[in-house]
Amino acid sequence: MNVLLHTCCAPCASHCVLALQALGHDVTLFYANANIAPHEEFLKRLDAVRLLAERLSVPLLIDEPDHNAWLREAANGFETEPERGARCARCFRYSLCRTRAAMAARGLDAFTTTLTVSPHKHAPTLFQVGRDLDATRFLAIDFKKRDGFKHSLQLAEAFGLYRQSYCGCEFSYRNENSVPKL
Repeated sequence: MNVLLHTCCAPCASHCVLALQALGHDVTLFYANANIAPHEEFLKRLDAVRLLAERLSVPLLIDEPDHNAWLREAANGFETEPERGARCARCFRYSLCRTRAAMAARGLDAFTTTLTVSPHKHAPTLFQVGRDLDATRFLAIDFKKRDGFKHSLQLAEAFGLYRQSYCGCEFSYRNENSVPKL
């Protein structure tokens, strides 16, 4: 099966690609992260994803980011929501909707996301969003199972991948003193 893997970052994708390949799937990375701010951070993460794609010899598709559209469609009115709150579910929907569309446009068989490898992301919420978008073609895989997150950390170190310190959007910062200049 040809799977389009929504890729939040290289460290998370590392384990997910190998896990999908172990299941017999061909994987294409899809870097779709309009939520990431500032743009310099988006580019740092993209550079790491490019390095990973090269190291693992997998194709990479890049979704052109439109942070203003993401703010309107995912964050507007939800700026003060805590991590794992309603804003995050809206963000998941935004990115997975773009992933599903890219999968369909390229004639691929299925799609899934690296986000479930993180212990900070609620896999059942991601599964519900994916199934709502396309129940027959979304692969509901909790990549953090069987020490997936730990393995992703080991791979990130082995490959020399950049690891970020926050989810991505300006609202995911822990306090107002660390909010990036946009």
